[in-house]
Amino acid sequence: MTLLATFPAFIATFALSLLLLSVFWSVLTFVTPHDEFTLIREGNSAAAVMVCAALLGFALPLAATILRSVSHFGLVVWALVAMAVQIAVYLGMRLLIRSLHDDIVENRVSVALLVGSVSVIAGLLNAAALSV
Repeated sequence: MTLLATFPAFIATFALSLLLLSVFWSVLTFVTPHDEFTLIREGNSAAAVMVCAALLGFALPLAATILRSVSHFGLVVWALVAMAVQIAVYLGMRLLIRSLHDDIVENRVSVALLVGSVSVIAGLLNAAALSV
C-alpha cells in the first residue's frame, strides 16, 4: 500500500528531474561552440566524454537534492545552482584551455577526460555541500 501511495510523487519527481536534465543539456549545448550531437554521431569520443561527464556532474547534486528536498520548488532551485556550477566549470576550463573547442572537435580525448573529470568533481562537491 505504501508503495502505491508514493508512486504519484515518484512519477512527478522523476519527470521533473528528466525535464531539468533536458534543460541543462539545452543550456550546455547553447554555451558550447560546437554541435555535440553531430560530433558524437560522427564518432567523436572526446565530445561524448565531455558531455556525459557534464551530465553526470549535474545529475549528482540533482540526486542529492531529491534525497533531501521537501518540495519540487526546492528541487528546481538547487538544480539551477547545479546548472550554474557546471556552466561555470565549463567556462573556467575554456579560459584555462584556450584550445578546448578545437581539442574537442579534433577528438582529443585526453582534454575531454580532464574537463569531464573536473565536471564530475564539481558535481560531487556540489552534492556533498547540499548535505551540510
